[in-house]
Amino acid sequence: MSRGILVTGASRGIGRAVAAAFAAGGDRVAVHCSSRPEDAARTVESLPGSGHLLLRADLADPAQAASLVTDAVAGLGAVDVLVNNAAVMTPHPPATTSYADWQAAWRSTLEVNLLGAAHLSHQVAAHLIERGAPGAIVNVGSRGAFRGEPEHPAYGASKAALHAMGQSLAVALAPHGIAVSSVAPGFVATERVAERLEGERGAEIRGQSPFGRVAAAEEVAAAVVYLASPAAAWSSGAVLDVNGASYLRT
Repeated sequence: MSRGILVTGASRGIGRAVAAAFAAGGDRVAVHCSSRPEDAARTVESLPGSGHLLLRADLADPAQAASLVTDAVAGLGAVDVLVNNAAVMTPHPPATTSYADWQAAWRSTLEVNLLGAAHLSHQVAAHLIERGAPGAIVNVGSRGAFRGEPEHPAYGASKAALHAMGQSLAVALAPHGIAVSSVAPGFVATERVAERLEGERGAEIRGQSPFGRVAAAEEVAAAVVYLASPAAAWSSGAVLDVNGASYLRT
């Protein structure tokens, strides 16, 4: 049966790959963007099947986050799966960042990466509970939650908090048939980081994995689709590493 899927931050990169993977399985996808509407429109146009739509919202605004869910429900007929993929990542190394810029980086990062995801999760869960329907929430976290992000400490902290939030929601929402889990990708080849994969720096990044490469966005998408499937319900609460053995947690 076709499901309604809301994917945030799906204008390109991992979000676009996630949207494509769900659509290839016959699901209807609401593609969210906060900027880059042209790229998001191209994502929607590229999806197989029908019933897809483009929605724009600033997830730092709780009212717009709530409206995004309302609009997704109206456009898709229902939302069965939420993928919290949208994220911001502003460099702010502590030794060289002014106090004003430090505050701004932490505020903007947490408002989108953590609070935006929290607000969307609340609203989608409320929608599922009202329908009496099972569903899934999958958070796109990061390897950086565990190994640290010295140039982007707020990003690393936000992803660690996102993992923890997912585990709390997994316990709270299981009685309602809602599974909640997270993926923690390592370095992924996307448009946003293409320059970092050039030259010696790129070689060092690829060398972090014993496979000698970085992930394709489609590999992360495959993990997300699995965790959103009924077959993965018993993996609720899990944080699945998708980093090519580049960082092993103990």
